Amino acid sequence: MQENTHATIERLAARIDVLEAEADIRRVQARYMMLCDTPCPVYPPVSDPERIELVLDLYTDDAVWEGVGEYYTGQFGRAEGKDAIRAHFNRFWPENQDPKLILNAHYLTSEQISVNGDEAEGAWIHMQPWLFSDGHALLRSSRLNNAFRKEGGTWKVTRTRTENVFISDLPDNFAGSYPSQSVLFK
Repeated sequence: MQENTHATIERLAARIDVLEAEADIRRVQARYMMLCDTPCPVYPPVSDPERIELVLDLYTDDAVWEGVGEYYTGQFGRAEGKDAIRAHFNRFWPENQDPKLILNAHYLTSEQISVNGDEAEGAWIHMQPWLFSDGHALLRSSRLNNAFRKEGGTWKVTRTRTENVFISDLPDNFAGSYPSQSVLFK
């Protein structure tokens, strides 16, 4: 009888480990998306170079960030390692961007997370409206297939892989009310 109890406790502990890993991975992915929003809702406010370093904190040293498929391969390419990922984001948020991105929000859906010990994969679909200072606006949707690894007790991204679902123009100046700076976490 005690052996069955011990086996049951081990099975339950393993299930709890998976649930905790899924929750941690979900938080890592959500933080990544939040850090990519404009305005960036972290407090105190951060510059784009500081924001990029916060994004890089979520990645392993050997991580890969890549756009795949007929549209994103050419637009985003592949960045291997933190230095290359940093360079990718510096191209994405140049200091003198013109027109300036003034609104971008990421919405995640269709989540699937699969944990195997200290490694995991996650898939999502996301949408994001974009609005630029010249009024031009668009809506992007992408599929994400990301990988994660637990290092030193913390889940980190080992691969971000994104593939275009669609890009559509939105009416110019589609959003009439949006903040210039987020104070949500003030």
